[in-house]
Amino acid sequence: MPSLKDLRNRIAATKATQKITKAMQMVAASKLRRAQVAAEAARPYASHMDKVLGNIAASVGSLDTAPRLLRGTGSDSVHLLLVCTAERGLCGPFNTAIVRLARERATALMAEGKEVKFFCVGRKGYDQLRRLYSKQIIEMVDLRAARTLQFSHAEMIAEKVIARFNNFEFDICTLFFSRFRSVIAQIPTAQQIIPPVFDSKVAEGLDGAVYEFEPEAEDILHELLPRNIAVQIFRALLENSASFYGAQMSAMDNATRNAGDMIRRQTLTYNRTRQAMITKELIEIISGAEAL
Repeated sequence: MPSLKDLRNRIAATKATQKITKAMQMVAASKLRRAQVAAEAARPYASHMDKVLGNIAASVGSLDTAPRLLRGTGSDSVHLLLVCTAERGLCGPFNTAIVRLARERATALMAEGKEVKFFCVGRKGYDQLRRLYSKQIIEMVDLRAARTLQFSHAEMIAEKVIARFNNFEFDICTLFFSRFRSVIAQIPTAQQIIPPVFDSKVAEGLDGAVYEFEPEAEDILHELLPRNIAVQIFRALLENSASFYGAQMSAMDNATRNAGDMIRRQTLTYNRTRQAMITKELIEIISGAEAL
């Protein structure tokens, strides 16, 4: 049985941990609002750009003059999985859920005889994937030094991905991230960005309208397709940021509650142990007195 000193040390350590988890919960809550606003603000722009490109692509997608980013390589033998996760942990199953979705896609592709490569954005995803796919990870981007996510970060990642596509290193690129729904709900999502997949309804025309383009549609696509990839990656990073703080806030709230329960159980054990020791000492005193 542990001594009273050991029990006091355990209670003190648990209280210290509870203070840390409570502080982390409050920090996550304060950062969540800003991250949520940024993620929600990026959705309309990314969605509308997707619609515009879908409308333009519907008229030139089958032509040989269409940009290679739109029509692809004509093959699907090599897949690049662009996995975006957080740089830090203590956020429950947030990182694991994204990695699990990417791992399931990789397993399914390899079962079909496809070659799979990984491009990791975020240290936590890289740490998990390298256990099984260390030889298939071709690059890792660490954003720990970034205090605030900027569009330049997404542009840098997009340039790296497009450069590898232009060097014929892969045929299809799929983006993995966690879409923010609420504090307690983050949805792991997979989105193919090279070649882009547009909604069939969008291909029929943007809001039912027919447009004429100046300059030519091919020229517009050459300019907008690389930017759209950067926009989709930036949107994924913002969604991840909001999802991370939501998941961390929930995880730290649960940890704080669990620490409180542990403190109550440890205090009860301490009081019972102390009472038993006092009772034992009283019995020894009484027995000694009676012996005299």
